[in-house]
Amino acid sequence: MTTPLRKSIYAGIAGLSLVGTVAGCAPSAQSTPAPAATGQASSTASSTATSTGSSTAATAAGYKDGSYSADGTYTSPNGQETVGVELTLSGGTVSAVNITVHPSNPNTRKFQTEFKDGIAAQIVGKKLDDLNVSKVAGSSLTSGGFKQAVEQIKSQAK
Repeated sequence: MTTPLRKSIYAGIAGLSLVGTVAGCAPSAQSTPAPAATGQASSTASSTATSTGSSTAATAAGYKDGSYSADGTYTSPNGQETVGVELTLSGGTVSAVNITVHPSNPNTRKFQTEFKDGIAAQIVGKKLDDLNVSKVAGSSLTSGGFKQAVEQIKSQAK
């Protein structure tokens, strides 16, 4: 094989290799949510639920504007855990969220704090009925308690 031909073949192989590498590293156009962890949440009822919603008629979305809070529970490897959720609604849309952590151990504190730090980016600006949180900032079990609290908040805001 001649030197110019060999260089052309090597250049072609290198180019194809580069294209394959770049294509493999590119983000996909379709995002698939992470599967929920097995045994993620229990169905234990919360002991605390409060609301400060307005006394006006429900909005077009079916929920009264205001701030609502509830505690949700879930089961972790360390046992029963509780997370406090406060949502502010405006026109059926979440305009603010505040999470109160109730850790029973350092592991729970870590995961609930990560959840607290990442939840606003996922739900603020979304309709209350469209909230679907499965994993936030590495915390998948806390979302079970969050979902339970959101269901209580929906009842309060009707």
